[in-house]
Amino acid sequence: MASLVLCLVSFAFCFLHYSLASNNFNQDFDVTWGDGRAKVLNNGKLLTLSLDKVSGSGVKSKKEYLFGRIDMQLKLVRGNSAGTVTTYYLSSQGSTHDEIDFEFLGNLSGDPYIVHTNVYTQGKGDKEQQFYLWFDPTADFHTYSILWNPQTIIFYVDSTPIRVFKNMKSSGVPMRVYASLWNADDWATRGGLIKTNWSNAPFIASFRNFKDNNACIWEFGKSSCTNSTKSWFSQELDSTSQARLQWVQKNYMVYNYCNDINRFPQGLPLECTFNSTTS
Repeated sequence: MASLVLCLVSFAFCFLHYSLASNNFNQDFDVTWGDGRAKVLNNGKLLTLSLDKVSGSGVKSKKEYLFGRIDMQLKLVRGNSAGTVTTYYLSSQGSTHDEIDFEFLGNLSGDPYIVHTNVYTQGKGDKEQQFYLWFDPTADFHTYSILWNPQTIIFYVDSTPIRVFKNMKSSGVPMRVYASLWNADDWATRGGLIKTNWSNAPFIASFRNFKDNNACIWEFGKSSCTNSTKSWFSQELDSTSQARLQWVQKNYMVYNYCNDINRFPQGLPLECTFNSTTS
């Protein structure tokens, strides 16, 4: 009550109060599963997710969003992480849900992670692109961002675009942010050939610096964005970013479903026309 009174009296204090309260996993996320394996540390500044033979763990954001730029810093499981999957993604609810995925597929010690990206529309995914990274994602934190506006979805790694998915419709649906760490050794590492070595458990991934200040919060059926004048709302790649995208896709792309003609003998999906590897 005291905070509310001070906010009514002093806008400056109110702004400062909520600025300081931001980027706090206790306030921004709920633990959804894991029986204590998801831990919020350092006064809410750090989230760790743990996986052992019994269970993994996961969280979801308290807020829903309809368009925006979402940033999260991750440090992935170190050492032999084969069979594990660390995820960070946006998803709506229901059988016809939409989803924008970062999934990090673990590997044997010394071999690189694969960053698996996917987009679901109306409950249908199968739009995978996969990449290696140009750094060790287990040695330090790196920023993974999703820019989502009515025209396009852009996946960024440390502000470098790695994938663009152009929207074929502009309406969008509200989505929450999710993060998880789980066992997927039936498919994650070399198609399931390499299994999880449980003697290395518990596996731990770390998250920090979640940012949603450039996103529209969806609440009570309305968006917090009263207009579309925000720069990210119509953002596309400039020439410099286009060059960086092409560099990543030329040197680090592992798989692109739009090049997999064996998978689609009746013809590539329609959206591939709008989402070439250099778009």
